Amino acid sequence: MKKMRWKRFAAFALAVMLFAGAVPAAAPVQAYASEVSVYSDKIQRGKTGKSMTLSFTIKNTSGSEIKDAKIAFDTSGGEIWDDDEEDRQYGYSFPFEVTGKLNDTDHPKGIGNISDGKEKKVSLTGTVRRDLSEGYYKVPVVVMSKDGGWIGQEDLRVWITKSTSSDDDDDDTNKTYDFVLGEGQDAPRGAYPEVMNFSIGLRNNSPATVYNVKASMVLDADSTKFPFEINDANYDRMFEKIAVDETVQLDYSFAIRKDSYTGYYPIAMKIYYSDSSTGEELKTFETSFFVHIVSKPTKDDYDEFNEHDRTKARLIIDGYTTDPETIIAGESFNLLLTVKNASSSVSASDILLTMESEKVSDSPVFTTESGSSSTAISSLGAGASAQVSFRMSSRPGVDQRSYGITIKAGYDSPEFKNAEDTMSVDIPVKQIPRLNTGTFEVMPDSINVGEESNVMFGINNTGKVTLYNVMARFEADSIQTTDTYVGNIKSGETGNVDCMVTGAAPTADDGKVKVIISYEDENGEVSEVEKELTLYVSEPAPDMDDMDMSGFDEVPQEEPGPLQKYGKVILAAVVIVGAAVGGTIFMKHRKRKKDAALLATEDEVSEEMDEKDETEKK
Repeated sequence: MKKMRWKRFAAFALAVMLFAGAVPAAAPVQAYASEVSVYSDKIQRGKTGKSMTLSFTIKNTSGSEIKDAKIAFDTSGGEIWDDDEEDRQYGYSFPFEVTGKLNDTDHPKGIGNISDGKEKKVSLTGTVRRDLSEGYYKVPVVVMSKDGGWIGQEDLRVWITKSTSSDDDDDDTNKTYDFVLGEGQDAPRGAYPEVMNFSIGLRNNSPATVYNVKASMVLDADSTKFPFEINDANYDRMFEKIAVDETVQLDYSFAIRKDSYTGYYPIAMKIYYSDSSTGEELKTFETSFFVHIVSKPTKDDYDEFNEHDRTKARLIIDGYTTDPETIIAGESFNLLLTVKNASSSVSASDILLTMESEKVSDSPVFTTESGSSSTAISSLGAGASAQVSFRMSSRPGVDQRSYGITIKAGYDSPEFKNAEDTMSVDIPVKQIPRLNTGTFEVMPDSINVGEESNVMFGINNTGKVTLYNVMARFEADSIQTTDTYVGNIKSGETGNVDCMVTGAAPTADDGKVKVIISYEDENGEVSEVEKELTLYVSEPAPDMDDMDMSGFDEVPQEEPGPLQKYGKVILAAVVIVGAAVGGTIFMKHRKRKKDAALLATEDEVSEEMDEKDETEKK
């Protein structure tokens, strides 16, 4: 077997030399100027014989937009020489089955355009070979231009395990399917009477590709629930398939209703999809996004007001501001209302304004800090305005959305006593993102330079809002700076970090490694939280065979003590004495044994002589 292996090695080496002489000096990987960076945030796992989707990120570093980019597996990255375990351990085998369905360099997958400096999350799918042994494998992936030229390449590492009879990875009933709307986008905004054109991103946050996708907007004839005119017969958006982490755009054009009100509106969506390409057993996922509409400032019934009515005034809220502008749940703020008499000829006097907040679980969202929810204005002439302010507090535990405040106005007009008007405003309330981390699992917690340690922990979203684009970065002088992408974490859910960090230099301090967790809010603003873990990095132990001992004779030695001076002599003496004593005992024992044998021989001779004498006498 060894002889055959050496023959194969010699043949392989000869082939390499012949190939090197036949091609130009520049290798294929170096034949292009890299225009993109390709990376994966963690080592992904697969099982033999199972479908595996490899997700990774491409960042455009070319300085200009890349149009019609493509991605593919590079299957020419080396095949194993034979089925020997010894050969396979070096990772020469391409781990996926090479079939007509595989996106290799002859059949690349289109990913569209990538703007300069922007990132795009993409994926490639293949079936893991059944003949692989458990271990790490390198998967070469390439990024190609429109004309097929290579503009980027990277070897991604995967961990492959053997499938067992109990594995049920192909059973999609065990998978949780999820979709994300409007990730990283501001809420679409529009103002009456303009036509509102907007696009919402729909990302497949599921563990597998979905097919026959239909995104259906839930329409409503009630203008208080749905602010758009329903003009089209069909607002469904169809997609043949959406890959893992792929984002598609839902484009809409709506006319804003005349009878709509200013505020935020939740737009409900139903996502119909199938987990197989056959289209059988359509499933449903419900989600929503918000739009902001600027239209009528209040929920007044203007149709009931006749501007030619000269008997009573008409009070409206002409505008409002808050200080601070952004209201955080649980914090206080000043509410400044502009109250206007919309009548063109009738004045109002003895005006009493009383506020009432929208309630959640039978408790008001907003309360006045003074204890009184009323304020007075002496009078407002026709067309006049006045400002009133309230010191307010917001409830800490409410969801992030807009909440209504109703203002009831009681007043007198010259020809109309005890008149009443009802007004309202919608005030958005924000929640502060909050998170905490679980226990850091560092295995092992001590490594040598160049070795890796696996770090795992959970990130718990303890706030009321989604954490977008969560990432964890590991920094220390002793390790290579490492980033890992976690994704979006909904309120009450946990995102898991599982990555490898590599030792770069021996630990010179207490072994603390910074763990910087970053995330974005719904407006794309980035926040960071810093944690620490402990990981020690050491220099590898030197090989004694390679150590140079020549200089040790030149190192001055300290004067040895008595035990150091004479220890060997004393030990030798003890050994000699012990040997002498043992030898003496052994010799005495041997002499006794010899004397006993001699005595026994003499007794036998004596007996024989006696027998001989007795015979002669006879």
